[in-house]
Amino acid sequence: MEMRPAPKPADPIGTVHLVGAGPGDPELLTLRAARLIAAARLIVHDGLVDPAILAMAPADARLISVAKSRSRHTMPQDAINALLVREALAGNDVVRLKGGDPFVFGRGGEEAEACRAAGVPVAVVPGISAALGAAAAAGIALTHRDAASTVSFVAGQCKGLADQDWTGLAGHGRTLVIYMGLATAAAITDKLIADGLSPAMPVAVIENATRPGMRVLRGVLAGLDRIVADHAVKSPALIVIGEVAARADASELAFIAETVR
Repeated sequence: MEMRPAPKPADPIGTVHLVGAGPGDPELLTLRAARLIAAARLIVHDGLVDPAILAMAPADARLISVAKSRSRHTMPQDAINALLVREALAGNDVVRLKGGDPFVFGRGGEEAEACRAAGVPVAVVPGISAALGAAAAAGIALTHRDAASTVSFVAGQCKGLADQDWTGLAGHGRTLVIYMGLATAAAITDKLIADGLSPAMPVAVIENATRPGMRVLRGVLAGLDRIVADHAVKSPALIVIGEVAARADASELAFIAETVR
């Protein structure tokens, strides 16, 4: 009987963990996220992940920044996808650490699709989204029985903003949360008012939520671009538009540094 050599075992493939780092404060990490970070050998992280969270990784872990900003990308998204696939196919487990939740404006869906197409296992660890974390830190209830029964999340930096259909997303009984809207604040204001939203609708701009230096700037829709410009608001920041933005009592929120009327 002919003896054939046993087949060689396939090289192990690592798992890509898409992990939500929450809005910033390390204490808002999930237990699973904290455990994965503490055991990580390789972390691919966004620029908005707080340094205190990265400091939870082992001292000898590889940390690769793929930070994005409006004017500069350390690495294009296709290259990030390729990096995750390449490292996993080399047998490395990867912690892909993203601010907020990986599937809420985090491009986690694109990265998961790229990994699965290459035969790489993907595990998703949800995080507290930037909208939920920022609103809670500012004392703003995104839904309220007397003020809002609907919440919408939109990206404010989209190309062709004027062509986006936001009809009905903001108004009486509705809350609109805008990610990445600082640079287009004036266009957002014009768009919403043109669509029939009252210029007097309350707004809040929440900067650096849950972190030292957090600011909550309040006003009305007609003055949104002035709030952003006059106070030199910088990313990370979220815009909340709706009646709920005026309900929190700023005098009771010690972490609010400034109130705009």
